[in-house]
Amino acid sequence: MANGFTKDGGVQEQIDATIDDAIVRARSKLHHQSNTTEYCIECGEQIPLGRRQALPGVELCIQCQSEKDDNEKALNLFNRRGSKDSQLR
Repeated sequence: MANGFTKDGGVQEQIDATIDDAIVRARSKLHHQSNTTEYCIECGEQIPLGRRQALPGVELCIQCQSEKDDNEKALNLFNRRGSKDSQLR
């Protein structure tokens, strides 16, 4: 059953696309052991040994990682479902 300009299965396609995007984003954040470094690639400060042991492959110090996370959070505010619902009304 289609509503408005939506084709049959459109809502499910939207859900699938959201999940696929989340999987791609999560995989891109995985750390790889081969990339382990002693110094932050952004600021050059030494990364504490405890952080390097807890997160093999970490490339950023805590300060730079916090800034990166804040920037990514601001970019992830797009609510695809909300956008789709507004189109259906």
